[in-house]
Amino acid sequence: MTTKPDILRYTAFSDDPAGGNPAGVVLDASGVGDADMLAIAAGLGYSETAFLTPPPAGLGGEPGRAFTIRYFSPKAEVPFCGHATVATAVALGERLGPGDLVFATPVGAVPVTVTEEGGSSRATLTTVEPHTEDIADADLTEALAALNWPATDLDPALPPRIAYAGARHLVLGAATRERLADLAYDFPRLEALMRRLDLTTVQLVWRASEFVFHVRDPFPVGGVVEDPATGAAAGAFGAYAREQGLVGEDATLTLHQGEDMGRPGVLTVGLRAGDRRIRVTGTATRIV
Repeated sequence: MTTKPDILRYTAFSDDPAGGNPAGVVLDASGVGDADMLAIAAGLGYSETAFLTPPPAGLGGEPGRAFTIRYFSPKAEVPFCGHATVATAVALGERLGPGDLVFATPVGAVPVTVTEEGGSSRATLTTVEPHTEDIADADLTEALAALNWPATDLDPALPPRIAYAGARHLVLGAATRERLADLAYDFPRLEALMRRLDLTTVQLVWRASEFVFHVRDPFPVGGVVEDPATGAAAGAFGAYAREQGLVGEDATLTLHQGEDMGRPGVLTVGLRAGDRRIRVTGTATRIV
């Protein structure tokens, strides 16, 4: 790395710099190698930092509004990160103006639309094709043991599944808000299971009402205890909710995350009939 890149700091899914999920954003990472990207991410200490370089041929999008994006946690590169995508899109929108962007991510092309509403910038990303899959009984038992959750604390209306919308997440439903609030898990034990199953987070969910959920996301594989607001998991949960019949084909879900960490954020998840992809919307604001 010949020159130090300009590193921006944004928080996603909140208008308050003290809320939501902070992300590092490097709008020009040309000439920054993998080791330097990892070092920058580790130095910032946020759950992810995004790095932009020119787009590959054939990506599409308007000239000057298409990019390659990579994501690094403090410990490793991750395939997709929703909150860093939202943060990056808002940072670009402030410089290029509202409109459509497209990112070439390690998991595929992700279009994002940036809008301005009431003085706040909002970004809506559209995930890659999602899916869900079963989790083996032995793996579920190990996950619950690592979390220190008895099986009776699971909500039978939210069956355990692995959901994907760019990254893999284990969805576990909490029977009560109190169960969700009490998070004290075995970090190395859960990390080992997640690495074996190729999981990015474990998404813990409590259903408050028909379309409102509270969520928490342990993230030991990224080197942090908990992610304050997880856009990739929100997209995966949208696919999960649809496939489990929790909501209809057209629905808008509100996910509250970060409250138990003192960093409240709000993620909006949109489902559309005839389109399996999930829309995840949130605000972002600069951390000065």
